[in-house]
Amino acid sequence: MFFMKELLIATRNYGKHKEIEAILSTLPIKFYNLNDLSIKEDIEETGDSYEVNAIIKAKFFAELSGIPTLADDSGIQVEALFHELGIHTRRWGAGENATDEEWLEYFLNRMKKEKNKKACFFTTLAFMESKDSKPLIFTGICEGIITDKVEAEYLPGIPLSATFKPKGLPVVYSALSVEDKGKISHRGRAAKQFYDFLQDKYFKADYYAIF
Repeated sequence: MFFMKELLIATRNYGKHKEIEAILSTLPIKFYNLNDLSIKEDIEETGDSYEVNAIIKAKFFAELSGIPTLADDSGIQVEALFHELGIHTRRWGAGENATDEEWLEYFLNRMKKEKNKKACFFTTLAFMESKDSKPLIFTGICEGIITDKVEAEYLPGIPLSATFKPKGLPVVYSALSVEDKGKISHRGRAAKQFYDFLQDKYFKADYYAIF
């Protein structure tokens, strides 16, 4: 029987890696990101959905790395900016080559004239046990509102966490601890589903969930 000992979290985004690894950390797995394995190659995200883009990345990096691979595709949908963000979130506005600060400044300036601040974050995780396996999909969403300004420091790579206040909470994502955010965030919910899958398939009952 295949015993999973390592996992590539296929991102160079520090914030995404940290959030996913925090939820999976109680499992006896060695975690890597693309930088850890010195993978310089990239794949163009040509899909028309989070799921398709996540699968594209998972397949590509599973073949490159030769180890089980988890890929993330995430985005935000803002009611007032309908169809402007979504799967294009990081490439929207100031563009994917902009710094976190530049991207966020552009976004907040764009939102100043909008009265409707409702938004929803989406994540799809695609898992490939090997380059020839069938991809498995895990999803998560979180509703909330966009704040008028940056309200807390944020991890590199996820600037919107400083201006997104989850529904029912008085603070933005990035004001929460990584552990608390993981319990309610879009990425945290998807990663928790993946955690449960790994625990059920690969590990014995003495590895308990962190929630």
